[in-house]
Amino acid sequence: MPSRPFIFLLAAALVVALAGCDTFERRSQQKAAAFASLTPDQREKLKHGTIELGQTPDMVYIALGEPDEKHETTTAKGRDIAWIYYSYRPEYEGTVRTGVHRVLVYDASSKRSTVFLDPIYSDIYSEHAEENIRVTFRDGKVTEIELPKE
Repeated sequence: MPSRPFIFLLAAALVVALAGCDTFERRSQQKAAAFASLTPDQREKLKHGTIELGQTPDMVYIALGEPDEKHETTTAKGRDIAWIYYSYRPEYEGTVRTGVHRVLVYDASSKRSTVFLDPIYSDIYSEHAEENIRVTFRDGKVTEIELPKE
């Protein structure tokens, strides 16, 4: 029989996994009315994460999910809202000594134990965000899609 801490950890991991799950299916269900009003061709494009000029914020949300940032700009032409999506990548920063591990060695001939301190090293990574796509809306429609320079 599994121990109580194990069951608790398993249940907690399941809750976190389900709560953080952001999939096309979940997003299309959240925006069911908007999704139902689309043509089969439009639905297929959103399923594959394809966005186009003239789409609504609901369509972009279904295709790409919640943006990492939203910026609002007011110009003479009107109010623009930009949705910014980032891609994240870990970058190796090096290795550091993070502690020691005590090792007890018993010598049968002298009947004595000796403690050795064995160093523990850990790799250090930092997370770097890079803008992946910027979608600009005006009057509830996509007016601009910016992709990163290659």
